[in-house]
Order: sequence, then C-alpha cells, then structure tokens
Amino acid sequence: MSSDVGNDWQVEVFYDGECPLCLREIKLLRRLDRKHRIQFTDIANPSFISASYGMTKKEFMDEIQGRLPGGEWITGVEVFRRLYAAIGLKPLVALTRLPGISHGIEIGYRVFAKNRLRLTGRCEDGTCQVN
Repeated sequence: MSSDVGNDWQVEVFYDGECPLCLREIKLLRRLDRKHRIQFTDIANPSFISASYGMTKKEFMDEIQGRLPGGEWITGVEVFRRLYAAIGLKPLVALTRLPGISHGIEIGYRVFAKNRLRLTGRCEDGTCQVN
C-alpha cells in the first residue's frame, strides 16, 4: 500500500499506478525525493482499501489526493505544490501561487483530471470504468 514511509515525511500522495502519465511523474518525484519527505501510496495496488481512508475509489480517481502529517487532506494542484516544495522547489511553487498563473494551472489540472482516463487510453467503447 504505502511505500517510502519515513518519520520526517511532509506529504503523502495517493497516485494511480496504472496511469502512465501519473506514474512518470511519481518516478520523477521518487528520484528527486532524496530526503524521503514524500510518502507514496498507489491506489491501484490490490491491497489499497479506499474505505480505510474514509473515501471511495472514485473520489481517489477523480483528482489527486494528498494528506499532510497532521491528517489534513489536500487535493488537486495543492498536492503538486506540496510535493514539489518537499523536494526543494519552493521558488517554483511560489510562482504557481501568483494570480493568473494560479488560475490557469487550476483550470488546466481540472481539464486533465476530468479526461485523464481517456487521455491515457484507459477507456473502452466510450466509457471509462474504475476498478
């Protein structure tokens, strides 16, 4: 279920290990996370039980989810901001919070999240099923 669990993690990311684009991003983050500040949890792993986190599988699949050490949940672009801050890219993260840029990134992510299964070839006969 979870991997790279350490005592000093700053953010847990719940990612879809069956999504080629998502997996590429996670591999990059794993490589850059030299201080083990990110806890990675693959929601596609058969041992992952979404209900144990108080959410449905669909909620995890609809947009990226993250959790902070205190138990607070974060979603969408904020997860990416926390991930990139954890690997030392805080100046880049600060740029994503600027008016205009922030709004554009939020819109872009929403479009991607809504179409992620289709964009990664995981739909058949015009339907996108979540297992």
